[in-house]
Amino acid sequence: MRVDPLGFPLTSILSPEGRGGLRGAIIDVIQGATLLRKEEKMDPKDVRKVAIIGGGTMGHSIAQVFAQAGIEVNLMDVKAEVLERALRRMKGNLQTLADYGKMDVREIPYVLGRIRTSTDIARAVKGVDFALETVVEIPEIKKKVFSQMEEACPPNAVLASNTSGLEIFKIIEVKDPSRTVTAHWFAPPHIIPLVEVAPGPQTSPEVVQFTAGLMERIGKKPIVMTQFAQRFIVNRIQNAIVFAAIEIVSNGWATPEQVDLAVKSSIGIRMPIIGVIQSLDFTGLGLVHDINKSLGLKIPLIEEPVGKGHFGVSTSKGIYDYGGRTEEEILRKRDLLFLQMIDHLEKIGAFKPL
Repeated sequence: MRVDPLGFPLTSILSPEGRGGLRGAIIDVIQGATLLRKEEKMDPKDVRKVAIIGGGTMGHSIAQVFAQAGIEVNLMDVKAEVLERALRRMKGNLQTLADYGKMDVREIPYVLGRIRTSTDIARAVKGVDFALETVVEIPEIKKKVFSQMEEACPPNAVLASNTSGLEIFKIIEVKDPSRTVTAHWFAPPHIIPLVEVAPGPQTSPEVVQFTAGLMERIGKKPIVMTQFAQRFIVNRIQNAIVFAAIEIVSNGWATPEQVDLAVKSSIGIRMPIIGVIQSLDFTGLGLVHDINKSLGLKIPLIEEPVGKGHFGVSTSKGIYDYGGRTEEEILRKRDLLFLQMIDHLEKIGAFKPL
């Protein structure tokens, strides 16, 4: 008697009588095992291979970051010449890092050896744990790429997008939206630490946690947003600055060189130390409150601490809590950091155009 791999007589399974209960039970067992595999907790430490779809400005550099972290990478682009250029650029990037002392030059061949290129998306995403698209910002192309990734990726693989400008979760059509997420990098990805992670309306918390953990594993600093908001954090702030700068130049109020020098010589020094929101504590929330009031604005972020008598640095508490330190202590620490920043920027010639 022939026996199937599960130990059941094949005659019983193949007979008309066996095609119902017994075979159905076996199918249920197999489907149940698959479901259990899908629900297993994902651990960023277990990631062995990823796919980066799109080998251009962002894609090649992101692939490099994963490879530097010891992870196998499939880099895919529809154009072979783009992949050839990507490999040249990655080699140059790695050499720059080595010249600066960020890596051993002897590691470069090993990093590049972890990267495989392909013009076939199905082949590129086969067997990966994480797939990230960095293709052009055209909705139809994004939609097609996500469909192709879902079709060929393992069922447990996370499907991610690098976009921040498109309403990606309204564009893509996938069978399992719980495994989709956005992971927005900044150019050049192999140098800039930040990655903004944002879920869609149906993204599972596990996928968000996994993605943030994976970014940490490869040396990035992820910031997880509570929900997807077009342009995320940095591009919203950056766009406001850019549009204001364009308005100034377009009206002839200042030259492009003057605008850039003004930014570099002021907020370019302050923002790395006190950011945007914390700077309000140094301005003084009472003053900010009065200005808002004159403009007819009521902003809870300001109103709530002011209503409790917290005015910022002057009271050792505002939007931030300064732990009971005196105003003099806080200002001294800030000023010393400002002075160090100015000295560093002058030393490297940062105030001059590149």
